[in-house]
Amino acid sequence: MSSNVVRGVIVGYRRGSAKQYNNQVLIKVFVDPKIVGTLVGSKVVASDRYGNVYRGKIVKIHSFSKSIAIARFRPNIPGQMIGEIVTIVPKNVKALSS
Repeated sequence: MSSNVVRGVIVGYRRGSAKQYNNQVLIKVFVDPKIVGTLVGSKVVASDRYGNVYRGKIVKIHSFSKSIAIARFRPNIPGQMIGEIVTIVPKNVKALSS
């Protein structure tokens, strides 16, 4: 595994008081909160225990202080994937190496 990848965990679906967005999930990213903004546009790869691979992209930052990002997946992530570890391949590798 390359040192340029970042790990994260799926926290849950993005939702409001009356609607749940099944194609968008909240991901707690294990990086310094100062550089979490550089991950927008990065690719996200999640795989389940059956060998299915789900690919997505970080589209927005939900919380800078808690390092939580919003990722959009296609196909949608199933509910059993909540709590699973994901791999994030940063678009800008220089920001993470400094």
